[in-house]
Amino acid sequence: MQQQARFINIGERTNVTGSAKFKKLILKGDFEAALDVARQQVENGAQIIDINMDEGMLDSKAAMVRYLTLLAAEPDIARVPIMVDSSKWDVIEAALKCIQGKAVVNSISLKEGEASFLQQAKLLRRYGAAVVVMAFDEVGQADTKARKVEICQRAYQILTEQIGFPPEDIIFDPNIFAVATGIEEHNNYAVDFIEATREIKRLCPYAKISGGVSNVSFSFRGNDPVREAIHSVFLYHAIAAGMDMGIVNAGQLAVYDDIPPLLRERVEDVILNRRPDATERLLEIAAQFKGDGSVAEKVDDAWRSLPVNKRLEHALVKGITDFIEQDTEDARQQAERPLHVIEGPLMDGMNVVGDLFGEGKMFLPQVVKSARVMKKAVAYLQPYIEQEKAGGRAQGKILLATVKGDVHDIGKNIVGVVLQCNNFEVIDLGVMVSCAEILRVAKEQQVDVIGLSGLITPSLDEMVHVAKEMTRLGFTIPLLIGGATTSKAHTAVKIAPHYAHGVVYVPNASRSVSVVQALISAEQKPAYLARVAEEYRIAVEQHQRSRPGERMLSLAEARQNKFPLDLTKVAPAPKQPGVHYWQQVDLQVLRDYIDWTPFFLTWQLSGKFPAILQHAEVGLEARKVYQDANALLDQMIKDNLIRGKAAFGFFPANSDGDDIIIYQDDSRTTERCRLHNLRQQLALRNNAPNCSLADFIAPVGSGIADYVGAFAVTTGFGADELAAQYAAAHDDYNSIMVKALADRLAEALAEYLHLKVRREYWGYAANEQLDNEQLIRELYQGIRPAPGYPACPEHTEKGTLFQLLDVPAQIQMQLTESYAMWPGAAVSGWYFAHPDSKYFAVSKIDRDQLADYAERKGWSEQQAESWLAPNLR
Repeated sequence: MQQQARFINIGERTNVTGSAKFKKLILKGDFEAALDVARQQVENGAQIIDINMDEGMLDSKAAMVRYLTLLAAEPDIARVPIMVDSSKWDVIEAALKCIQGKAVVNSISLKEGEASFLQQAKLLRRYGAAVVVMAFDEVGQADTKARKVEICQRAYQILTEQIGFPPEDIIFDPNIFAVATGIEEHNNYAVDFIEATREIKRLCPYAKISGGVSNVSFSFRGNDPVREAIHSVFLYHAIAAGMDMGIVNAGQLAVYDDIPPLLRERVEDVILNRRPDATERLLEIAAQFKGDGSVAEKVDDAWRSLPVNKRLEHALVKGITDFIEQDTEDARQQAERPLHVIEGPLMDGMNVVGDLFGEGKMFLPQVVKSARVMKKAVAYLQPYIEQEKAGGRAQGKILLATVKGDVHDIGKNIVGVVLQCNNFEVIDLGVMVSCAEILRVAKEQQVDVIGLSGLITPSLDEMVHVAKEMTRLGFTIPLLIGGATTSKAHTAVKIAPHYAHGVVYVPNASRSVSVVQALISAEQKPAYLARVAEEYRIAVEQHQRSRPGERMLSLAEARQNKFPLDLTKVAPAPKQPGVHYWQQVDLQVLRDYIDWTPFFLTWQLSGKFPAILQHAEVGLEARKVYQDANALLDQMIKDNLIRGKAAFGFFPANSDGDDIIIYQDDSRTTERCRLHNLRQQLALRNNAPNCSLADFIAPVGSGIADYVGAFAVTTGFGADELAAQYAAAHDDYNSIMVKALADRLAEALAEYLHLKVRREYWGYAANEQLDNEQLIRELYQGIRPAPGYPACPEHTEKGTLFQLLDVPAQIQMQLTESYAMWPGAAVSGWYFAHPDSKYFAVSKIDRDQLADYAERKGWSEQQAESWLAPNLR
């Protein structure tokens, strides 16, 4: 079911009708403080924020525009989509003009008839917005399952058949009403919603289901623990039925399995309408759970008295290794053959782990710890098994590999662990694996599925090559695609057309099990691949369609609209020019500069640090992982298990069109090399400048001596070896943890080095005083864009950077043939010091710019396209 993995929390507190605090701030005009309400929602796990300004004493349109304008300048808030919530169409339209990216509008309905409904829907389609459709027609709000299904199916047919509204942009709200009100007619409201959800998802393909979750518990207002339990139980069953998102206070959701058993039983009786006296029975105990509702955590060793099979199951679910050899030996003594211990109690326990993970009752770090227990048990049994296969009868055999030229494998390793926990045999070929090696092993081992992973954009082309070779060599097994730069659109447009036997994009580890299970099932595979093919057809159509209002400028027009650099603000010459090397970085210093939020995302725990440590749903596991990480970090630093190095320097430079000339010395008479840059070509909102990085350097002929900096840092020396030691000891948890920490330290080193550059080495911001949170939010002067990322998406520029700094010889960092950096825990980029320099995304370019770039680089257009295919319109 993968409930929590797919459910989207819509934050409800930025709503003047639902939050007294937010309403008070808005009416006072304290919009800055009101932004903190949105920020808190995002930090607590909201993935969309619902904004409503409909208040009688308020100019709703002006308030909405002002709030959205301020919000757009807050990157930690603006990273999540906006749901515009208003009953006033002038407010909705004004909001849509302010929002960057795709918005969601809440809501439209059939209550005023089809003509009004269609008029509103056409307007929203023109803006490219998704829409919430209420289950409300000319007769009134839908309260029964039959009415909910009838209205939603009718609205779906009108939208999709009459105006071609994209079905994936339709979100139905079938109305969540309060239960346990004492009125008998209300007792089935939750069941009606849940069952209607299941039927609507069947009848209306690709449409989503949402709802205002807090409505269901309205009868218990004033008793937050009971309300949170009601929300949790309701969501548990509604998500299983297909509910995709809900308006809910993301910071106040009880974890289903943490609800005291008595309370959970009584709440489920109410939600599922299991008995006529359910409301009275919940009222009997509700008072017991007033206050904070917390339950003291007890050390429970009672499981040690359970039968050995149950002890093994408990150890696997809880990730306890303390007694695993003793319990495995007890199980071996009772089994006819050692292999039967694996095939029986151990696999039974891992099946429980897989089910709990799929149901959203376990989180990824817990699953990886379970795998550690399993591997230690298997390792103990191995000498007894002799020549027998240690893995028992696996569901299927999966080959995983990071493609040639790429060294990143944390995500792939996590996928491997999750698949092993669900009784798949995994052959992991590691990193930088050639197509020939992947296909050779796949054929020799007769694997059921091949999975490819990659982080850098050149890996995308390598995946296309593998797909073509699989076709040429007659393969018929499915191909999985995953990794940070991959996407459903790229898979559908670029990879799938080259292989006819199933190419499936897998966005994260939690999805991998259900995908692989469907692909190896003779019964499920045809229907599953047909569904994927239809999704890809839609993705291709969407890719080929221009976004509403999207327009490309010619290259000449884009250059005419370049960023206007204020030459009076050019930074002074570096105080310590030339190239510098740090051969031994003090990792203890870097701890204070770690941005922990991405660390938790590695473990698929969503939330901003440090708020995530107190998160209602994932906080407990986040605290455990954070504690484990710091303990391992202590050991890594104390014993010098990993090492960090850095190279950086400053060079005289001026811009020449879209190029940056780097001179041999300060005489500026001899050109040493050029940095080649691309320019934005999409017509931007309010005729904003079409930027190139060259715009932030004073041009040739200006008479101004400008500079550019470069850096390359790593904290990865020793990380692969240490991770391998843990893997050899059957400890995937710490193996993955090592690489995750090394990545965080590399980013911290980049942050710390940039600080030293700004304040000392270049010295253009010598008096800067920023704390770590402000550093993470990039509130300093200057930028450090990295080759291969949005402002300079072409990876081969890293070659120029490494030559300038003599990186391989001086600090032993290397570039692969695809320009990935080794060690993998590494960061490189350029330093721009001008106070107006900013990050941006080049995004789409046309063939004229591609040809121009190829000429400046001395390439053929085919070479340029191989590196810039994702950007080419």
